[in-house]
Amino acid sequence: MNNVSIVIADDHPLLLKGLYEELIANHYNVVGQASDGMNAFKLIIQYRPTIALIDIDMPFLTGFEVVKMAREKGVSTNFIVLSFHKEVSYLCQAKALQINGYLLKEDSFFEIERCIEAVAQDQTYFSPSLDLLTLHSASDELKKLTLLTASELTILKLVARQVTNIDIADHLCISVRTVEKHRSNIIAKLALKNGTNILTNWAITNQKVIQELQNSPFLTK
Repeated sequence: MNNVSIVIADDHPLLLKGLYEELIANHYNVVGQASDGMNAFKLIIQYRPTIALIDIDMPFLTGFEVVKMAREKGVSTNFIVLSFHKEVSYLCQAKALQINGYLLKEDSFFEIERCIEAVAQDQTYFSPSLDLLTLHSASDELKKLTLLTASELTILKLVARQVTNIDIADHLCISVRTVEKHRSNIIAKLALKNGTNILTNWAITNQKVIQELQNSPFLTK
């Protein structure tokens, strides 16, 4: 695998050092390392590595933001994120961004190697430590979102920002009744249970996923 160039990024010095030393000891070609998202992005643009292993929670730019910005620049790097997070919302964001690998920081280096090998062959690899029900739940949430029309997605994005129906109507130059109809359709497509502010609460909880999906290639599949 020494023909595979790698950039690594983590804001924890010991974790970054340990990952670097393990990769070098196993003959991986590490071309750069960063301790924050902005420098990780700069290294990825500079070296255009085969793979970037990046932490999600970093200063200046999150790992997800690095992926999104690099993709917008046309970089073909495959991304593996490293995280402590096992929540559905994080997995949904990763899937919406079509991230190639998702590893937990509790995983062994053996697991990291398996992930690198899979991603280098254009395969997707999620940590086996992740609960299968959680992974399925993340996929199901995304499938529901793909049922929404462009107009419904736009309205859902505004709902997530807690914009009122009247303001949404003014912003989109439609009637309040049309906004209410769209909201009812969204609730039905997302299979949400009836309740006070059910759509607003769901949208706020999943705001980051909704934002990523607005321009995600996932919607075209």
